[in-house]
Amino acid sequence: MTRSISPERLAHTEAALAVHAPSLLDGFLAALPVAADVVGRRLRGALVREGIRDMGPGDSHAFGRVEYPTSGVGDPVDLLDGIEAPGFAAELRNAVLNLAIAMARPPAEIGDGPDWQAIGLERLAVAGHNLHPCGRTRLGWDTGDVLAYDLETPLTSVGFVAVRDELHLGEALWPQVQAPAGYTVQPVHRWQRDMVIPVRYAAMLNDGSLKILGDEVRAVPTAALRTLLLPDTGEYLKVSLDIQVTSTRRSISVASTRNGPAVSQLLHRLAADDPDGHRLLLMSETAGAAVPVGSGRDMSAIRRDGLAGRLEPGERAIPGGALPFLLDKLVVGDPAVWLREYAELLLPPLMRLTARGVGLEAHLQNCLPTFIDGRPHRLALRDFAGLRLHLPRLAAAGHDISLWPGSVVGTDDVEVMRAKIGYTLFQAHLGEIVLRLDIDEAQAWRIIREVLDSCCTGDDHAAFTAPTVPHKALVRMRLAGAGDIYIPVRNPLHGN
Repeated sequence: MTRSISPERLAHTEAALAVHAPSLLDGFLAALPVAADVVGRRLRGALVREGIRDMGPGDSHAFGRVEYPTSGVGDPVDLLDGIEAPGFAAELRNAVLNLAIAMARPPAEIGDGPDWQAIGLERLAVAGHNLHPCGRTRLGWDTGDVLAYDLETPLTSVGFVAVRDELHLGEALWPQVQAPAGYTVQPVHRWQRDMVIPVRYAAMLNDGSLKILGDEVRAVPTAALRTLLLPDTGEYLKVSLDIQVTSTRRSISVASTRNGPAVSQLLHRLAADDPDGHRLLLMSETAGAAVPVGSGRDMSAIRRDGLAGRLEPGERAIPGGALPFLLDKLVVGDPAVWLREYAELLLPPLMRLTARGVGLEAHLQNCLPTFIDGRPHRLALRDFAGLRLHLPRLAAAGHDISLWPGSVVGTDDVEVMRAKIGYTLFQAHLGEIVLRLDIDEAQAWRIIREVLDSCCTGDDHAAFTAPTVPHKALVRMRLAGAGDIYIPVRNPLHGN
């Protein structure tokens, strides 16, 4: 394996670990073959699922998913033999190195409160995104940055800049830091402050329209990396982070900073009108701000509510990414009964939101289901930047929203909205739960179909139970270089 990864890159990583974390070096080298196999198995399955190439027989599951016991190669890039994709190859090898580092790191200490505890549980999903082979890609960070800022880092900090008032767009997100007269303070990721802003905005720093401040506040990285828990306030900050994680560079558009509070208010109104709305716990985006200079994305930030003080006695929030690793302990009794209760938690409110024009991005990473004594109780939802709003349906339901001009979240195409909720909820979320639950898969999908039948009607029901449904082709997207690509896959909800 050590000969499969680029010798130069491997040597660079070993040297960096020897300087910054020598205690991890042996564990890193031992983890490399395991990390390569994890990335390779995901890539192998995706190549088959997306119809790119035949990878031999494997275990077939719902929505065209194929699982393999091994990757069959030492270096996952070997699976791309004959496919010209140097950029994607670099992403895969970066994912292997970073996953091996993560596997070698000791468990971080967990602080008090449900938010900090949820982050501790997120660390169980060490490979990151449950379907993407590049769940650990961090292009733009070197090994020292990974050690300082990745999910396994116990504590880091948020920094601040001051920008002239006329260049600041949105709310003042951090009034606790005093701004010079004529300036507004804007929070920024510490890495962004140190590595991006001084280079890209040197002219503004020189003319005084932008100032880097020395203030910092404690922060805990979440699995999203650019979203950090501020344990001293119980809130989160989502800040621009111009590195590539999985498929996307994680800076934030001006539109997201302006739409977040408006979308949150809309969701609260819709939940208040829904009979199952009390089972939704919305982690609202309460304020946002940007500095629309340069790319307009490099200093954006969004403030988000946390869970502290909002849970009932005995209620436990589990981030969706960790849920597959906790099912053996969480599910007591008949797993079919548990699955029905879990589907009854998710489907009725999310399907009714869809019927009124809101297709939430309900994959595992955005959902924090809560449990009391192991039974599904409520669904906490976070990060609304990726949802899709079908504006004609919203209008027909008596709701309107003012979106930032050119916002991609608004659409007149109902299939765009359906593809968003359908892929994330049924394939990426429930598909993973069914795969990990001790239950016959066909029985599991019959249960989910019965719950769907009880809460979804008309064209939406027909779309979600069609013979084939759109699958987000994560590898095809990386090979193409840009844009969402969907391909049809067989639907286990058809004909049940």
